Amino acid sequence: MKTIRSIVIIFTLFFVFSATAQEKKRFKIHTVAFYNLENLFDTVDDTTKFDEASPIMEMNADREAVYAKKVKNMARVIADIGTDIARNSPAVLGVCEIENRKVLEDLVNDPLLVGKDYGIIQFEGPDRRSIDVALLYQKALFQPISSSSHELKIFDDFSRKRVYTRDQLLVSGKLDGELIHIIVNHWPSRSGGEARSRPKRVGAAKLTKKLMDSLQAIDPYAKIFTMGDLNDDPTNDSVKKVLNAKKEKEDVELKGIYNPFEKMFVEKGYGTTAYRDAWSLFDQIMVTKPLIEDDYSSFRMWKAGIFNKQYLVNKRGRYKGYPFRSFADGGFTDGFSDHFPVYVYLIKEVTD
Repeated sequence: MKTIRSIVIIFTLFFVFSATAQEKKRFKIHTVAFYNLENLFDTVDDTTKFDEASPIMEMNADREAVYAKKVKNMARVIADIGTDIARNSPAVLGVCEIENRKVLEDLVNDPLLVGKDYGIIQFEGPDRRSIDVALLYQKALFQPISSSSHELKIFDDFSRKRVYTRDQLLVSGKLDGELIHIIVNHWPSRSGGEARSRPKRVGAAKLTKKLMDSLQAIDPYAKIFTMGDLNDDPTNDSVKKVLNAKKEKEDVELKGIYNPFEKMFVEKGYGTTAYRDAWSLFDQIMVTKPLIEDDYSSFRMWKAGIFNKQYLVNKRGRYKGYPFRSFADGGFTDGFSDHFPVYVYLIKEVTD
């Protein structure tokens, strides 16, 4: 009997290798994705955290039913990401806005995901609202080697008080036998205004850059993904100046980083979240140069995208066209998230 552990996902793509001919080749394909789960909190009051401010805890009734439906909705989306091409849900998925490990255990044990046998990597961070980042991975496809949580120490420019925000998660492991590194982020929000809060995200970008530099000091050809809800667009200083992310592949030098979402934002006006009729592309996945080479003998990034299927889009009301979020106007909408997920496809040529 075939199981998920023995299934090899093969996808046929056409690439132009010369000006006059096309050659048909076979490729393995995996999806790497990121999703802001919009306040995935449980119904238990943690007296050590400020979780009572979560939308579920603020509800006066039906908390358990709402929580169960919220988990099921998140599972539906995750199960769907990547299936159009890879015929499988993400091999690796970064998530944010989760309260604790319990909500992730409930998520991966949903009937839509339990067969994928997702593992969980999550650390309790210092965020005052108790929201963390985490990594989910299909155990048959990705084998973690190391994981670590990295504290972001930033201070408010006006009060000089410490801002307790999300740690950054670094995971190294082997995807289908190849070593990759993943940094999962949820950078500080724009609370207080973009300009006032900008230094916090610049500080977050500096921490991300420091983690990347540490990996590339050991191996300049390290395959690194940095992903997350950055609360900044691809054109903001945190991404363009601190990370020095490039819009065009040909501009990426060794130890550099490529942001496929910048072109979507600048040239097509795409976004992952909306506010006051303006779209932002806060959710991004960036990759280092070894992942964009033309040699497909090992995994390379083939394509990036925003997962915005119609069932994730609000169909009515003042938020028509926005992501169909879970919570609005003090209640549960039976929606999904106020952010669309993002993904990249990785491919490798099959030679036998």
